[in-house]
Amino acid sequence: MPKTTLYFSNKLIAWYLQNKRELPWRNTVNPYHIWLSEIMLQQTRVLQGLPYYLKFVEAYPKVEDLAKAPEDEVLKLWQGLGYYSRARNLHATAKMVSEERNGIFPNQYSDLLKLKGVGDYTASAIASICFNKPEAVVDGNVYRVLSRVFGISTPINTTAGQKEFKQLAQQLIDKKQPGTFNQAIMEFGARYCVPQNPDCGNCIFNDSCVAFQQKKVSELPVKIKAKPVKKRFFNYLVILSENEHTILQQRTGKGIWQNLYEFPLIETSEEINLSALKKLPQFQIFSEELDIENISLFNEKPIVHKLSHQHLNTRFWIVETSRRSGQTEETENAVPISEIGGYAVPVLIADFVSEFFENY
Repeated sequence: MPKTTLYFSNKLIAWYLQNKRELPWRNTVNPYHIWLSEIMLQQTRVLQGLPYYLKFVEAYPKVEDLAKAPEDEVLKLWQGLGYYSRARNLHATAKMVSEERNGIFPNQYSDLLKLKGVGDYTASAIASICFNKPEAVVDGNVYRVLSRVFGISTPINTTAGQKEFKQLAQQLIDKKQPGTFNQAIMEFGARYCVPQNPDCGNCIFNDSCVAFQQKKVSELPVKIKAKPVKKRFFNYLVILSENEHTILQQRTGKGIWQNLYEFPLIETSEEINLSALKKLPQFQIFSEELDIENISLFNEKPIVHKLSHQHLNTRFWIVETSRRSGQTEETENAVPISEIGGYAVPVLIADFVSEFFENY
């Protein structure tokens, strides 16, 4: 095991200063920019999140600018980044900071925790990087580094494990430069102490890493097996009219994709054919409202869209129709096909729109 906490932090920070990636949020201690980057990088790789960070900073240079933006606009800019609750919480927090705190972020860990969408990890990152507070971050990268170097087998997705790792990280943090330490351990986990096949032979901790010495690198960290992935079956009705309108509906409730737009959806318990689709009450409602001329299946093989705990087996049904009145645009939620690109939609819908309507 590392001889002292100073030994661990000094080695880690020295490695970081020589090997760190040059990223825009590492050249600032502006709480708005750090908060924005940390929210975006939750469940997201740096390479994927970086373009979104740059787009948001350009569109909304200050937290007040983000606060004033319509939610639909924020969701549209976020489109493709996934986990859309992050974007809604981002917008809500921007409003709160702007309207209730005159655009000034809290400088204490306990107050940062009160911001919507900000948990222990993000509060610790902002407090340490922006305000030099000795608050240790613990994320997937940190769990991996600490569990291997110190040989900890307590499952990381248990209350006991989370408490143990947080306490250890707090003991190890360099109190003089906590922000640098936190970024160093996250960078080391992301780029060197990686999940599969890390280069342990050349690791700066290979003389003291318990997992390496005991040949347990592939066994750590320990995580209790998650619940089985739920399979869902989505049938989207892509309404097409002669006057080039379609129908988009906004999702409500607390499920996936809250407040995003999608085509009319019929969810079934299994994959169905056209005959079964026509018998469904939800489909019959559309039949009564619209004069359906033709129905065809865009994709015979379902598109499997994988979320964290569910897989969406999705098929798109092309429904060519004209309303009895002959004015499809009068239909509720009707949208000109040329304007679909302006709506915030899940990436699953965006990919379909891009492919199907490209030459429409």
